[in-house]
Amino acid sequence: MHSGNHWGGTLEINGGGDSGTEDERSRNMEWEKLQQQQQQQQQQHRLLDETQQSWLLGPNQGKKKKKYVDFGCIMCSHKALKYTIWSLVIAFFVIALPIIIAKSLPKHKSSPSPPDNYTLALHKALLFFNAQKSGKLPKSNGIPWRGNSGLEDGKDLTDVKGGLVGGYYDAGDNIKFHFPMAYAMTMLSWSLIEYRHKYEAIDEYNHVRDLIKWGIDYFLLTFNSSATHIDKIYSQVGYAVVNSSTPDDHYCWMRPEDMNYERPVQTATSGPDLAGEMAAAMAAASIVFQDDDAYSKKLVKGAETVFAFARDFGKRTPYSRGNPYIERFYNSSGYFDEYMWGAAWLFYATGNKTYLSLATNSGIPKNSKAFYMIPDLSVPSWDNKLPSAMLLLMRLRIFLGPGYPYEDMLKSYHNVTGLTMCSYLQQFKVFNWTKGGLIQLNHGNPQSLQYVANAAFLASLYVDYLNASSIPGWYCGPNFITLETLRSFAESQIKYILGENPMKTSYLVGYGSKFPRHVHHRGASIPNNGNEKYSCTGGWKWRDSRNPNPHNITGAMVGGPIRTDNFQDVRTNFNYTEPTLAGNAGLVAALVSLTASGGMKIDKNTIFSAVPPFYPPSPPPPAPWKP
Repeated sequence: MHSGNHWGGTLEINGGGDSGTEDERSRNMEWEKLQQQQQQQQQQHRLLDETQQSWLLGPNQGKKKKKYVDFGCIMCSHKALKYTIWSLVIAFFVIALPIIIAKSLPKHKSSPSPPDNYTLALHKALLFFNAQKSGKLPKSNGIPWRGNSGLEDGKDLTDVKGGLVGGYYDAGDNIKFHFPMAYAMTMLSWSLIEYRHKYEAIDEYNHVRDLIKWGIDYFLLTFNSSATHIDKIYSQVGYAVVNSSTPDDHYCWMRPEDMNYERPVQTATSGPDLAGEMAAAMAAASIVFQDDDAYSKKLVKGAETVFAFARDFGKRTPYSRGNPYIERFYNSSGYFDEYMWGAAWLFYATGNKTYLSLATNSGIPKNSKAFYMIPDLSVPSWDNKLPSAMLLLMRLRIFLGPGYPYEDMLKSYHNVTGLTMCSYLQQFKVFNWTKGGLIQLNHGNPQSLQYVANAAFLASLYVDYLNASSIPGWYCGPNFITLETLRSFAESQIKYILGENPMKTSYLVGYGSKFPRHVHHRGASIPNNGNEKYSCTGGWKWRDSRNPNPHNITGAMVGGPIRTDNFQDVRTNFNYTEPTLAGNAGLVAALVSLTASGGMKIDKNTIFSAVPPFYPPSPPPPAPWKP
């Protein structure tokens, strides 16, 4: 299709002749000159452009162009990328690598801080109650030299199925005194309500509950707990007569497991003091066991029943009056303090304001002489509940502030409680003190430690109440007293008991390297030789022996030293070496209040679980509108 040459001439590139050669050369030379001229012109234009640009842009700074890396969604300069990479590498070696190494090393859990001395002593003090149990003991009781005892107590009673089996022996003898036993149970419950978290922290919570239940279950046997009205309470099992020559709980020196003499039961047809204390014990325990609704309600019902017996106008003779088996040992000096004490606990247990109205009735402090500021009435004990009851009611005022019509009396209780705490301080010289630093709350009479321990608990609890209210102290007359001052008092007294005293002796058996070895205690002083038993008088050789007891009754706080700080570790002198339930309960409460285990605080709210609001209830909603 291209056979023709449209342009003319040959189609060959190189012709056969030389005629065209000169012409091509001339044309090529002209083209080369033309190209050189064009290149010169372009170079001149380029130089001109650069000159013009320099006029417009200024002199060239010689800056290098930045290079970028395109990541798609973002662009990053090479320099920034380099810095970022190096920063990550350095961070890895500085931060990540040490963490990886630390994680790969074997883990060693830090050991918990060792318990303080108060906790160590508390573990032991609780064991005393295990050693004092009467009845059929559980296998978990933990006292190898104790066994079942008192299984025939109250066997002749027709209205108590199974008799009065259980409870606690009071001291070194084998008598069950119900009045101080009830006080001991109330104190244990109070300490558990305020310091449950501490008992839990040292793994003693269930142990204390078991101890309380052991005593409270026994009290439910001492009256008709299924009734709402009763006419008697069994007040004691066992007896002793001064200078007796016939077998009884003092004349005989026998292990409780071996008792074979008569143990009569004492009956109180009047006893507002005993009944008031029993009501307090069961009401307080009902708060402890509020997680067991049926049992807690049973205790509340029992507490209300015995308190109604206490308030019966025709039964207001002290339970001990005229009874020689009681008067010499646990004689009651009055019962209006038990009215205040029992009513306060029943109010907390039930929320029934009738009980609060009674506790704040002006007749109660008047008849109990609560506002007379008599030093002896500042001393808490199994016989005097006034300082404890007023502190318990002061708690209501500072945490809930119920106001009218209770405020005036609660304020008075608050003020008197502050003065009671003032009386414990040595600077005010209300009580005498030994040279070794022990306050003499019972005027230097024997067995002083039980009063000291109970007072130390109230002082420590008062401090915790004010701390929980962010109150730094209180006034004793014109003197402002810090909470640290009162706490130091409580600690100094407990430390004295635990061995910081002139005798360098711990008065808590089993605590420290030096403690009483000749405790006035029948069960601890007689060997447990299997089936070998010692008769009523056959045990005297163990009573009179100068050898240490074959069994240490661990946790027993003995009677303590005399006013000169001297102490004799002699079994036959009960004033020095006999422990008591009431004393040990106060010591347990003081120790748990002072230990740092679980934190230095109280449980503000549990005790108020049943207490209703004090403000008026909201009015009912209006009825639906009807056209």
